[in-house]
Formats: sequence, structure tokens, C-alpha cells
Amino acid sequence: MRNLLSLGVLALPILAGFGSPSLAASRGHSYIPPARQDVYCLQGRTWGYPGNCQFSTYDQCMATASGTLAYCGVNPTYAFQRQGRQLR
Repeated sequence: MRNLLSLGVLALPILAGFGSPSLAASRGHSYIPPARQDVYCLQGRTWGYPGNCQFSTYDQCMATASGTLAYCGVNPTYAFQRQGRQLR
């Protein structure tokens, strides 16, 4: 009797998993990729060039630069990246 009860307790999560929809399938259609964390760089005398490139928005970078002699610029990796369209 005790073995039968243990078997039932172990089998319950497995059987419940087959009857419910997968969590991965329900979230699969609403996936939003994370924002790039290296688009803008904090630049200046202290930081050099390309600087501290850990900001995903210009506002984040400017908030960090506020009150210092630093400024923000686009990460050179993105600024000089080959564009998808060719110039004619």
C-alpha cells in the first residue's frame, strides 16, 4: 500500500504535465528580444574612445554623463556598420 501511494505521488506531476499546455508554447508568440546594451558610449577625457559602451538609450547615457565633462556618442561598431541598402 505504501509503495502504491509513493508511486501515485511521483506519477502525478508527470501526468499533469501531459494534460496542460506547455509554458514555452504559450510564450513563444509574444517574445520580445532584449534591448541592445551597447548602442551608446559615454565618452570624454576619463573614458577615452570609444568609452564606456553599456547604454541602450541616449537618455541613459546622458543621465550618467550629467554633471561631468563627459558626453555620449553612438558606439562606433554601430555607427560605421555597413548599411543594408547600397548607395547608387
